[in-house]
Amino acid sequence: MSSEPLLKVEAVETYYGNIRALSGVDVEVHKGEIVSLIGANGAGKSTLMMTICGSPQARSGKVIFDGEDITSVPTHLIARKRIAQSPEGRRIFPRMTVLENLQMGAGLDNLKYFKEDVEKVFDMFPRLKERQTQRGGTLSGGEQQMLSIGRALMSRPKLLLLDEPSLGLAPLIVKGIFEQIKRLNKEEGLTVFLVEQNAFAALKLSDRAYVMVNGRVTMSGTGKELLADPSVRAAYLEGGHH
Repeated sequence: MSSEPLLKVEAVETYYGNIRALSGVDVEVHKGEIVSLIGANGAGKSTLMMTICGSPQARSGKVIFDGEDITSVPTHLIARKRIAQSPEGRRIFPRMTVLENLQMGAGLDNLKYFKEDVEKVFDMFPRLKERQTQRGGTLSGGEQQMLSIGRALMSRPKLLLLDEPSLGLAPLIVKGIFEQIKRLNKEEGLTVFLVEQNAFAALKLSDRAYVMVNGRVTMSGTGKELLADPSVRAAYLEGGHH
């Protein structure tokens, strides 16, 4: 692991109006790691993702990416620094075809790699290849999630932020998507920061993980340590996920 993290969140506080959503959050993601953030619904996980992307901006504390303080940088400029997000709820362009959605992800800088990168996404998610001329809005939930991740990858990110990739999907599809994330990490060294309610799947996939409760990070450790921790098991892993 390199000594300087690729992403460093330091003592971040984020508010919605007068309501504090994040309280003094510290998180680090090193190059080449998969790090997950688990916690109950409403714990502040998605807020942290959105704060990293600059919307909303942290009221205090710092977000440092690749050695640069991006706390006050506008969202569209953060995206250009090669942080790609596959947001919660997928948010693909429903009226555009699969291929057009992927073009939107590529941005102007990467058009010269477009063919190569599209092939990579199709290789990863063959279903998208079959449906490349179909409108995004007509895809199944699992296919839309694949498209959302594929679109994020088209920007050749240094850091991929995944917000609840398993939400509302059948276990088999979740398994396939997580396998592809692991493959990208292993083969291409892609750094991934994952927010996930499916704690079992996330911890199994992750090098390290953080637990968030009410806008605070309450625990951290390796994926294995947290999988084995009795309090984590009781809070997030009961209910047939063993």
